[in-house]
Amino acid sequence: MSLKAIATVLGLSVTTVSRALNGYQDVAQETRKRIEEEAQRRGYRPNAAARRLKTGRANAVGFVYPIGASPLNGSDFSDMLLALEHYLARYDINLLLLADKQQSQATLTRLLRSGAVDALIVGHTTPEDSRLHALLQTNFRFLALGRSDLPSTYAWFDVDHLAGSQLAVGWSLAQGRQRIAWLGSNENSTRVRDRRQGYLTALGEVTPYAMAAVAPSRRAGYQQTREWLAEGPVPEVIITDCAALAEGAALALQLAGRAAGEGAILLAGWEGLPRDAILDHPIVAIRQATPHQAGEQVAEMVIRLIDGAPPETLQTLWQPWLQLPA
Repeated sequence: MSLKAIATVLGLSVTTVSRALNGYQDVAQETRKRIEEEAQRRGYRPNAAARRLKTGRANAVGFVYPIGASPLNGSDFSDMLLALEHYLARYDINLLLLADKQQSQATLTRLLRSGAVDALIVGHTTPEDSRLHALLQTNFRFLALGRSDLPSTYAWFDVDHLAGSQLAVGWSLAQGRQRIAWLGSNENSTRVRDRRQGYLTALGEVTPYAMAAVAPSRRAGYQQTREWLAEGPVPEVIITDCAALAEGAALALQLAGRAAGEGAILLAGWEGLPRDAILDHPIVAIRQATPHQAGEQVAEMVIRLIDGAPPETLQTLWQPWLQLPA
């Protein structure tokens, strides 16, 4: 399919169509969108090598993620990556997954020098993230998955973690239950910290029953819940900050006969139970849209960033909600 055919249909010049599809910035955003939609409808694929020569772009986005972080192994994270990759591919942009063992600046420095990517997505954000601090000293384009405590002048995509935990605590208190335990991860991330703080804030004058910071695994969730059940009085509600801990807690409650009936202990948690959970346990899930929606949203923001949108205009905070058991 030729550029001329697209230009004729849209009433534009071949030059305008060519410059829009090859990434030049002198084409109006609305016009560019019309051209890209028509090209996609017709199955037109610009020559990637030629475009790289003309624009100086690598046509690649790097995703920097510490390999020790638990979400990297989860199905939700994999689905998000798949949606991100598919969306970027529509624009002939490759996604490179870049392992960062020490979560340090070394990986970033190597990438910036190589010119291998047009932008970076930085995952698993920490409160005082040295990677974001280093990137803010450059003019390189990046988007953070999560916010840090650094000045918020960069592009980021996040979920309101405080609000989600507050919803779960508010629901628990509305059930007349005040012995509410927090079963949280021990990872150093802003997400984990803010989810825990949302729990504390929502309790107000109610004393926290118990708080734990453990490895984000089924085993740790099971063991910690067993310890609480051996003490007295037992919690009336357990809120977890990830799906793996929720499944471990659910198993402990079922084995102890605390999953249903008069002595049931309510279970709530971020993301609910894993999709491959072997248990059928009622849980109040704190939801945050689907991984597919998140992946597409991040991809759209990164493309706008590459096209020159100011980073401070690319800041998205999604609101969570509660999903009650059927």
